Amino acid sequence: MLVQERLIIRVRQVCGADERLDAALMYGSFTAGEADAHSDVEFWLFFAPQRRGEIDTRAWCAQVAPVLHLVHNEFGADVAVFPGLVRGEFHFATAEDIPMVRSWPARGAATDQMIVLDRSGRLRPALESLPERAVAPHSGGQAESLCGRFANWLVLAHHVASRGETLRAWDAIGHVHRHLLWMARLVERRTEHWLTPSRRAEWELPAQVLPNLRDTTASADPDEVRQAIRMAWHHGRRYWTELAKRHDLDIPQALFAEIDATL
Repeated sequence: MLVQERLIIRVRQVCGADERLDAALMYGSFTAGEADAHSDVEFWLFFAPQRRGEIDTRAWCAQVAPVLHLVHNEFGADVAVFPGLVRGEFHFATAEDIPMVRSWPARGAATDQMIVLDRSGRLRPALESLPERAVAPHSGGQAESLCGRFANWLVLAHHVASRGETLRAWDAIGHVHRHLLWMARLVERRTEHWLTPSRRAEWELPAQVLPNLRDTTASADPDEVRQAIRMAWHHGRRYWTELAKRHDLDIPQALFAEIDATL
């Protein structure tokens, strides 16, 4: 048994014993059947509104396992690092937040795999209102918007690199990469993990695509960054052209011509 599976069992026990909880759900790779020894454990905890103020998040997580460190991250979750460097991601919310679940793009797994606790019966219908998998863009307008966002990040990376802000350009290239992955997934019709396009990309994208994407990576060296930007445009231009043909879209020829001339 993986250490994460033992942690999940313990979280279920703690949730069941905590009378302050109205509902709880698990999400992520363990619910989707994709987990391994490197996976996180991830939960939403919905407490009775009048009891949420009582919760010491570190103490709550320490009931699961010894907490090496706890941080409140930029997405509103409390992330506990447990022994073995296992990450436990916990969203401490209230039952008033359950309707918010309906706004999620997808569940990511079967409802029964996700529900840990549902005392009031409100969590299940909220989850079942969602598709199991996120739907990738299927219209020409959505594909065009994706390509435009790719160009936005690429042009920014070019300008800040030209100014000499190599680290800022290196950061912008990370956003370029994410959009290239989305474009590659659309072109190859491999959109299984759309919300996180890098997830399992090595297995889901055709082998010949991976070297192209690696061409666009760089260390924080000025020459490497500039070359990565050029290669990102080389491959992104091709993906954009293929998507435009598929959806009968007009290619922004003036934009293409200026980027070609510049890079």
